Amino acid sequence: MNEASVLIDQRIADLGDWRGAALARMRGLIREAVPEVVESWKWMGTPVWEHGGILCTGESYKSWIKLTFLKGASLEDPAGLFNASLDGNARRAIDIREGEQVDAEAFKALIRAAADLNAAAKAKPKKR
Repeated sequence: MNEASVLIDQRIADLGDWRGAALARMRGLIREAVPEVVESWKWMGTPVWEHGGILCTGESYKSWIKLTFLKGASLEDPAGLFNASLDGNARRAIDIREGEQVDAEAFKALIRAAADLNAAAKAKPKKR
């Protein structure tokens, strides 16, 4: 387990309420979707999941958890999970409030699509 994973464990424990449980559930789904995912800790305390680039971040607020996909605008979202940051050119987010349950299979499909998008971007030769 890397240092970032320990810090994410601590964040989940420190939240101590439904937000910690929700973040732990989503973290588990990310790991199921992309078992090789790398956890990191950026921007003075934000859990980040990466695979060939950032897949998503997991922020916690007083009344919700936010999972932000940096390239979310480029992803198909047939289940309509994205419900925040919808007006940007790149990012899309999923806000989870108390009592809400995100569809596990649809979420894992989004995570895999984000990993595929990162892999495709790395495979393209750079223009000079």
